[in-house]
This record gives sequence, structure tokens and C-alpha cells, in this order.
Amino acid sequence: MADDPILSVRGASKRFGGVQALQRVSFDLQAGEVLAVAGDNGAGKSTLIKCISGVHAPDEGEIFYKGRRIEMANPREARALGIETIYQDLALADNLDVGANVFLGREPRIRRLGILPAIDRRRMREAAREVLQTLEIELPAGKLGQPVRTLSGGQRQAVAIGRAIYWQAEVLIMDEPTAALGVPEQRKVRELIARLQEQQVGIIFISHNLVDIFAVADRILVLRRGVAAGERRTAETDHDEIVRLMIGAEPAAA
Repeated sequence: MADDPILSVRGASKRFGGVQALQRVSFDLQAGEVLAVAGDNGAGKSTLIKCISGVHAPDEGEIFYKGRRIEMANPREARALGIETIYQDLALADNLDVGANVFLGREPRIRRLGILPAIDRRRMREAAREVLQTLEIELPAGKLGQPVRTLSGGQRQAVAIGRAIYWQAEVLIMDEPTAALGVPEQRKVRELIARLQEQQVGIIFISHNLVDIFAVADRILVLRRGVAAGERRTAETDHDEIVRLMIGAEPAAA
């Protein structure tokens, strides 16, 4: 990992009316590192990732990307920088094939007969196949051309990750990526995360599942009621300590 973090959040705060959703939260993320963010419902996890992904502007605090202070007006600006978010619902178009989902909203065009504009579907499918190969994902023959609703949960997760990688994401926020997946598919997602680390992608991993967190994360940031309750290296803590931090049963000192 590089000495300088690829992403830094300093003193981020966000209020919605009378609710302080986030209060002076800070952390660093290194390239090739997995930082898990844990906490109960209402802890501030969603607000934090929405501030990083351009959905919300923090009321206070700063965000640095590759050492440069950034301000994002919307998620498109975050994606243009290289910060991608995969939400729990994956935001896939079920009626479209894999290639169309990788390029969703950014479809390449060709001119048929030199006149008529058309979507270059062949290029999209080939690009989708190549990016999935970089993640060592092999879909069954013919699946690339079928609607993604025909894919398994693990395969759909791979398509969402492949889309982020194709568009050169260097920071990937994963919101509950193993929720509603069976055990074999959860294992496949963990394998995908390991490959992303090898490609030096920094990952923020949001999950309620401590088994998954301890399986993939290098560090764990615990939020409680919008405040950073503690941060631990995974190798130096255990499930019980993280639960105590989540419920406020022990001091926040590292």
C-alpha cells in the first residue's frame, strides 16, 4: 500500500433538520485496502457514503482524493474522479444484457451505412466480457447477451463491480454487497474483493455482517449515532469488541 491515502475524510458532519446524522467523522483509505464501516441502523453509514459519493455535500469537514481537496455537486462528478458506489440494489437494468448494463447511460455509438446512428452493442458485449475476465469471472455461454435478470445474485454483483472497474474506479464503495446472497455467492463476492485489492482499488465496505467484515477488511471503522465510535485493525480485534463499540459498551480509544 502507498504511504499517502487515496481518500481522506476530515471532520465530516451532516445535519438533516434537527437530526445530526454525522458528526466530525474522519478516516483515511489506502489504495488496495478494504475499510469496513460498521454500525447499527441510524449509525450514519449511509450518510457517510453519500457524502463521499456526491449525493450529499457535508455541512462541515473536507474530503481529499489523491491528496487534492474535492467538492462534488452530484454522483456523476464523483464517478468522473474515480469514486464509484455499488448500492445494495445494484442499480442494474434487469431487462438489458450485461454489456448494456456496463455502459448504462454511456453507450458507444456507430453509424450504420455511414448515416444512421445506432448503439454499438457488439463493442459493449466485448468490453463486458473483457472486464469480467480481468476479475476472473466466466459467465456461461450466451449469458452475456441475455437480460441480467437471468443471472444469479453473485453474477449480478460481478456485473455491477465490472461496470465500476471498466470506468476506472480507484475507490469503490460497496453497500451491503453480500446481503440476500447464499453462502457460495457470498464467498464469490469476497473473492472479487480480493482481486480488486490486487488491482490497487481502495474499497469502503458497508455491512451488518461481521463474518463478512472480518473475512475481507483490513480495518474497521465503527459508527454510532453519527459519531466515530472507534477504529480497529481487523487482525487486532474480535467480534465482541466491535459489537461493544457499536452499542457503546466500551470507550472509543484506539
